[in-house]
Amino acid sequence: MKYARLIAGYIIREFRTITTSYSILLVLVGGVFIYGLLYNYMYQPNLIRHVPIVIVDQSNTILSREYLRLLEASPQIKIYAYASDLTAAKKLMKTQKTVGIVYIPHDFETRTGRGEQAIFMAMGNTSAFLNFAAIQEATAGAMIELDGRHRAERAVYLSLPTLYAISQTQPINIVGTPLYNYIAGYGSYLIPAVFILILFQTLMMIIGMITGNERHTLLILDYADNGIGPRNIIAIVLSKTFTYCILYAIFAYFLIGLLPKLFSIPDIGNTFDIIALLILFLLSSSFFGLTCSIMYTDSESPILMIAFFSVGLVFLSGMSYPLELMPWYWQAIHYIIPAPPAVLAYIQVNSMGATLADIRTEYLTLTLQTISYFFTACLAIRHNITRSLKDKINKQIEIDKDRG
Repeated sequence: MKYARLIAGYIIREFRTITTSYSILLVLVGGVFIYGLLYNYMYQPNLIRHVPIVIVDQSNTILSREYLRLLEASPQIKIYAYASDLTAAKKLMKTQKTVGIVYIPHDFETRTGRGEQAIFMAMGNTSAFLNFAAIQEATAGAMIELDGRHRAERAVYLSLPTLYAISQTQPINIVGTPLYNYIAGYGSYLIPAVFILILFQTLMMIIGMITGNERHTLLILDYADNGIGPRNIIAIVLSKTFTYCILYAIFAYFLIGLLPKLFSIPDIGNTFDIIALLILFLLSSSFFGLTCSIMYTDSESPILMIAFFSVGLVFLSGMSYPLELMPWYWQAIHYIIPAPPAVLAYIQVNSMGATLADIRTEYLTLTLQTISYFFTACLAIRHNITRSLKDKINKQIEIDKDRG
């Protein structure tokens, strides 16, 4: 009973620390609520449509005009204007009225008439890579359609060996069935991973700010009143972890439970499987954050160390680049940090309808991380207390010397 009261006291203390710190509340409100809403709002269109481009048609032939009609029929882009040359097109793009240029050279139809490969150029600014991807997709799709329409009539220009090889080739019919993200939207692909990363990074910041401030102000020595034995250290770790998990259960419900319904993000996973995954993720992340507290000596350093890891964590998760193709050292880091396996598991469960059995590798990884980081968190907290005791003694010695 006394031990339960001790843990309850530590929990109340941790809640009080969080609710009375404006900087921590700013990270929570800004990082979780505002950041979550802003990300979804930015990617709400999901697909880029009607990207304005300018056309430079130096060929001005029946074939080039047919290509432009196919181009205009594509949903990705919209022909905003026609220019006489590239210089005029670039000037128009500098006004930001268009974001791309499609250039058709004068020998476009002549080359195809001779049985040669026609050439065209598609250019776009890099202010938004999604715009560039839309231009590339539309121009390539229109050219494939144009090629299919005129391939047979151009076969007479091929050599006999080439023509014979083509005639012996069996046609291939490709039927694609998307497993998830059936609209191929960038938001549907990215946002589920971002939800997990927001939870992980803000949790790391909160833990780092609290533990860093405790060491900087020596408030951590209040825990030493009950000793630094295993019993008290475990109570500290469990109370801090309980506080973080309770808070982030609410934040997780907002990000993972509410926002997907508001912004039509993929959400087909089993609720109980997602909850089971999140429990392990929050536990392992809390213990991992407390383990990393050994590096924080003030409340500002965690923000500088953690805030810029988003792209790296997405890469390490294996969602943007196959994990199997990564060098061994990146694969090792994937299994060390809780966020990457959690991102991979959440996408499979939430977006692809996988079960816990399907994500057993990631689930086992998070389980092992939870167990391992619990012990390292205890060692880190004990180290922080003993280190602060030494710092306090050294400061007192310096004060005594100055007075003497």
